[in-house]
Amino acid sequence: MTVDIRVIRAGQMYRYYLRETVVGDGRRPARTSLRAAQEQAGVPVGRWMGRGLAALGLAPGEEVTEAQLRNLFGERGRHPYADRIEADRLAAGDSPKKAFKAGALGRRVTVTGVDFVFRPQPTIYLLWAFGDEETRLVIEAAHERAIERVLEWIEDEVAVIRYGKDGVYRVRPPGGLVAARFRHYEARSGRPLLHDHLLLSVKGQRLDGRWGSIHTTALHENTVAASALYNELVAAEVCEELGLATEPRIVTPGRRPVMEIAGVPHELIRWTARRSDQIAACLAELEHEYVTAVDDDGELKFLPVVSERARAKMNQIAARKTRPPKRKTQLLAQLRAWWKVSAILTSKVAADVITSLLEHARAAAAAIRARVAAVVDVALAAVDVTATVFVMNEGGRFHRRHLLAEARRHLALVLRGRRRDPGLDDQIVAVAISTQCLDITEPKTVRGREAAYRLYTARWSLSDLPARRQPPTPAPGPDRQPPADPGEPPAHRPPGQDAGEWEIPRVPLQYERAVLAGAVVREQLRATTATAVRGRAYDVVAHQQAAMPEQLLAPEPADLEHDDQEPKAGRGEAIDMTALRALRKSRTDVEALDLTADRLRHLQEVATKMADDSRVRSDRHTAQADASAVHPPRPVRPEGQQAHHPQEPGAHRGREAGH
Repeated sequence: MTVDIRVIRAGQMYRYYLRETVVGDGRRPARTSLRAAQEQAGVPVGRWMGRGLAALGLAPGEEVTEAQLRNLFGERGRHPYADRIEADRLAAGDSPKKAFKAGALGRRVTVTGVDFVFRPQPTIYLLWAFGDEETRLVIEAAHERAIERVLEWIEDEVAVIRYGKDGVYRVRPPGGLVAARFRHYEARSGRPLLHDHLLLSVKGQRLDGRWGSIHTTALHENTVAASALYNELVAAEVCEELGLATEPRIVTPGRRPVMEIAGVPHELIRWTARRSDQIAACLAELEHEYVTAVDDDGELKFLPVVSERARAKMNQIAARKTRPPKRKTQLLAQLRAWWKVSAILTSKVAADVITSLLEHARAAAAAIRARVAAVVDVALAAVDVTATVFVMNEGGRFHRRHLLAEARRHLALVLRGRRRDPGLDDQIVAVAISTQCLDITEPKTVRGREAAYRLYTARWSLSDLPARRQPPTPAPGPDRQPPADPGEPPAHRPPGQDAGEWEIPRVPLQYERAVLAGAVVREQLRATTATAVRGRAYDVVAHQQAAMPEQLLAPEPADLEHDDQEPKAGRGEAIDMTALRALRKSRTDVEALDLTADRLRHLQEVATKMADDSRVRSDRHTAQADASAVHPPRPVRPEGQQAHHPQEPGAHRGREAGH
């Protein structure tokens, strides 16, 4: 993800932000004002954002002062001008307690805000680092506008204020939210990394004018959808303004490809990934220790394979162990000159490519746009999105936010850096829910009755999927796997091999399983709904895939008599061939597929029973309603106290080809 989230608490956490984050991640000198420290660090001053600024007497783009930060984030959620308000009340004769209360924004809170970190894709900030001044300004403007759009989406669709007993009432903040944005230029390693910290206050004003607190859980739940929206927006504006295009690239084998600017050499991305290499090396050591760790009785402490959850935890440990100290910040002009020289000397990329990186990217974009059309078929996109989300989520159960995030990823893959019509992602989600999903919600709580928390699964079944033959797996050498006997000591590392070269047994990632099962589901659905769903959009699949890299092209239909041969790349749907080949050599793909089918059959049985029960209850309630039609309806809550329901999307248009 390119958007991270972190909670801000009053006290030590706030002091950390005031000491380092607001001054470019450098160390703020003692007894130095905020403005002076930012000038010394060479970073711009912070700026206020959000529609909620008007209620606090602030304006968008206004400079963020230290006193305002202290009151809003460090004093448990007070008014940015609380000092002035309190002084005016004391001068008017109010008591100190009453004057202090006048500067508060509702109740005092411990969690005063969240920190959203926005950073564009590596190829975009490489163009920003090596390009001319005009290119830099275009990318920074696109970066800022994408942040503004994401903040508007959070204000309109995500943020809710809970109040009443047990938070029974949940309303959108009608006046919007308040946030402070701070710009940074480099990573801890000293390499270029354009990113902004958006300190979002949890304080919001209700319809009655009283101040409440934003439910931070909703912000965490929608971080993936926010990241997908930001990636799509910033890439589209950069590509449209500079004449570029995007292409899918595999960064980590087994995970979904990411959309990067075409024409930027991958070696330059590796040049910026010094931290990633350090984390990967440390992670390999941790994985080897994990699968060979034994207790006092000589038994394995953990599973002999590395699961996805264990890998994620070890990745966090590796990131902390390899985290370097923060560097002294420098002026941006000095950094850009140093970055270009360093890349020419150490990245193994030709100097003329680095100095004319934008021209190379434009040439690659011209080739892609000449062969790939921007066609979006909403019905087919709904099938692809539902199939991927169904497999990626444990048990095949998901919420609307999962579909929305995947729909935005799908649009970024299909449009290749072109702008889309507003609301197209919501249209895909609406079609997916109405045609491909089954509502299995049991609304036992107020939150369960809200549209954002309704629980869905797919309408179709995987029980009819053909069985896939499994080629025999040769036994690896004794020096390239952990010992089979838990009582034996770990095998010695072969000479000349680093820890990263050891073959550690792994459980395939969820996206690997999604690539396998999702591709089969999509092809099955496309074959059975040819006339009702796809129309003539399926005919443009080959055209849409013309610029796909070879490793992302689907193989030709498998011949069961020659199933042991390596599949050839063909013209078809975009899937990860590396992950598919790895899965064909393991047992986990078949087991995961069968397990998914069993889960889905169980869910379908439960859903069928729920549907029958629902019809019985509906008939009973209908009969009761007919009998009591003379009674007046129950009064409803005021509009501000009702749960938020998104508007129904209008008619959709367009076609899609290839996911």
